[in-house]
Amino acid sequence: MTAQPESAPEQTIDVRVRVNGVLREVTVPSRRLLSDVLRHDLRLTGTHVGCEHGVCGACTVLLDGEPVRSCLTLAATADGHEVTTVEGLAAADGTLHPVQQAFVETHGLQCGFCTPGFVTTVAAYLEQNPDPTEEEATEAISGNLCRCTGYQGIRAAVLRAAELRKEAAR
Repeated sequence: MTAQPESAPEQTIDVRVRVNGVLREVTVPSRRLLSDVLRHDLRLTGTHVGCEHGVCGACTVLLDGEPVRSCLTLAATADGHEVTTVEGLAAADGTLHPVQQAFVETHGLQCGFCTPGFVTTVAAYLEQNPDPTEEEATEAISGNLCRCTGYQGIRAAVLRAAELRKEAAR
């Protein structure tokens, strides 16, 4: 009988990240994914994990304002950066972000599982293209999957969110 080699203890790292405007510090295994840090270590369960392969987009968060798949992003990558989850989009007084409000108004929520990824994706998209056409709205959400129904309500939410942003800017 041969002895099994002892496994080395898992390496940990310290991660300092500003999440939704709050500086957070966690010590996590070096292979820990950002989605796991957000959900399990920081208890921000608004970020959903669907496929765990980066295909569905349910785990999308904003890293320094850019959408990323948190299920494919090592937490170490976020060290020293700003992460915005769906919880961080609403105002401090609870006022919904225009994209969140638009999803409510247009029935874009469906079952809600994929919604956080759509909302963060659309929020980032409208920063780049504040006045999308219907075709551009369709393209903007093409990287996220919804298994409930069609995308009509979600596409309508993109267009309505653009309107709400314009109204708020007046």
